[in-house]
Amino acid sequence: MKKRSPIVTVVAIGIGAALFFVLGRFVAIPSPVPNTNIALQYGLLAFMATLFGPLAGMLIALIGHALIDFSYGWGIWWSWVIASGVFGLIFGLMAKGIGINRGLNEGKFNGGDILRFNLSQLLAHLIAWGLVAPGLDVVIYAEPANKVFAQCLVGGISNIVTTAIIGTLLCIAYAATKPKKGSLKEEQ
Repeated sequence: MKKRSPIVTVVAIGIGAALFFVLGRFVAIPSPVPNTNIALQYGLLAFMATLFGPLAGMLIALIGHALIDFSYGWGIWWSWVIASGVFGLIFGLMAKGIGINRGLNEGKFNGGDILRFNLSQLLAHLIAWGLVAPGLDVVIYAEPANKVFAQCLVGGISNIVTTAIIGTLLCIAYAATKPKKGSLKEEQ
């Protein structure tokens, strides 16, 4: 596999952070739990982290989530921004480690890839929203644990579902645009 230019990765981080912001700020669906939305941007983040790697996934999430919080005017809620970054980093590492990124670039995203993609995103979300966000909320902001875990439970479950739907569809669509290995034949 040929090495990607760092310029392409930087551009992908900028575009990814901007899309993460737009989806998180303007397409968020309110949930019944206060200050917690059903977020659609994590499917995009998982797709971008698969294509551009763990560092890009982490930076897209950190920048995009910080911009979302800043735009609401309540200040940046660092515990959740960091949790988003952790999700992007962990998922990007797993996608690279199990070869999902290689398959996508070869035009392959079959049932096994879908299963590995979704098990990876499930694990990454569990770490981000089951450990990092609530732990940092309690430590940094002295938030009550029952409130924090309720918010993270709703946010985490909705992120898992939206990533499964949106992330999987983005990967399927992207793989369909790539020629399959060995599919091009020389004309006689």
